[in-house]
Amino acid sequence: MRDQALATARGTARDAGYRRGLTPAVTLFFVAPIVAEFLPGNMPVTMLGLLTILAPVYGGGALLTRETVRRMGRGWGSILVLGLSYGIVEEAFLDQTLFNPDFLGLHLHLLEPAYLPALGIGGWWTVFVLTLHTVWSISVSIALVEAMFPDRAATPWLGGVGLSIVAVLFVLAGAAMTLSSIQRDANHFMASPSQFAWSAVICLALIVVAFRLPRRRRGTARGPAPGPWVLGIAAFASGLLFLFVPQRWAWGAVGIYLLLDAVWAGAILLWSSRVGWDGRHRLALAGGAAMAYGVHAFFETPALGTVNAFTRAGNVVFIALAGGLIAAGARRTAAFESRR
Repeated sequence: MRDQALATARGTARDAGYRRGLTPAVTLFFVAPIVAEFLPGNMPVTMLGLLTILAPVYGGGALLTRETVRRMGRGWGSILVLGLSYGIVEEAFLDQTLFNPDFLGLHLHLLEPAYLPALGIGGWWTVFVLTLHTVWSISVSIALVEAMFPDRAATPWLGGVGLSIVAVLFVLAGAAMTLSSIQRDANHFMASPSQFAWSAVICLALIVVAFRLPRRRRGTARGPAPGPWVLGIAAFASGLLFLFVPQRWAWGAVGIYLLLDAVWAGAILLWSSRVGWDGRHRLALAGGAAMAYGVHAFFETPALGTVNAFTRAGNVVFIALAGGLIAAGARRTAAFESRR
C-alpha cells in the first residue's frame, strides 16, 4: 500500500508539472513563428492568419528541439546544433529555397551570390538563411520564452502525449508547406534526389553531433562573465551587422557571416564557463538579437505582401511585443537568479 501511494503521489506530481509546462509550451509555439517571420519584417501583420501553418512548423520545431534537449539533460550547444538541423529541414525539404533558383517566382535571386554550380546552391543564401534559423528562429525564441519561466527553464514542459501531438502537427504542417510551395512555384520546382539525399545525411549527422557534445561545467574558466547589458548591446550591434551586410558582396558577405558566427561561438563558449554566467546573460544575448530583428523590419520589403501603413504599424507592434517580452523575462529571471 505504501509503495502504491508513493507511486500515485509521484504520478500526480509529474502530471502537475506537465500542466505547469503547458503555458510555456503554448507560448513558445506562437512566439517562434512571430520571431522567425513577423518580427524581422519577412511577412506583414496582415498575414497573421498564416500562423495556422507557421506555428506548427516553427513553434513545433522549436518545441521538439527544446524538449528533446531538456529531456536528455543537454545544454545550449545541443540546441544550437539542432537549430541548424532544423534550418536544413525547412530550407532543403519544406521550402527548397537552398536549391530553387527562383523561389515561388518572386525573382529574389537568392542563389546567384557566391553560386556553387557543383552543389546547385548559393553560398551567400545558404550561410545566411541557416544562421537565421539556428540563431533566431530556434535559439532566440527558446531563450526568450525560457526567461519568462525561469524556474522551468532547464526541465521538460511536455509529457509524452503532448510531445507526440507537437510532432504530428509539425509533420502535417511541414507536408502542407511543402505541397503548397511546389504548387505555387511557377515551375513546380523539385530538388534533385542527390540534393535531398545529402541534405538528409547532414541533418542526421548534426542530430548525432548534438547529443555527442561533451557536457560542460560552469565556473571552470578564469575571470567573471561580462555584464548582461554589455552582452545585449554587443548582440544587438552584431545582429544588425549580420542583417545589413549587402547581398551583392557575395563571398565577402559569406566571410563576414562566418567570422561573426565563429567569434560569437568562441566567446559564448568561453564566457558561459565563467563564474556568474546565468539566465540573465542568455536573455541579454537573445534580447539583443531579437531587437536587431525588429529594427531590421523597418528597412525590409516583405517577401510576401506589400509595404504600406499597415505594414509599418505591424512592425511597431511586433518590436513592442518583443520589448515587452524581454522586459518581463528580465524581471522574472533577475528575481529567480537572486533566490538561487
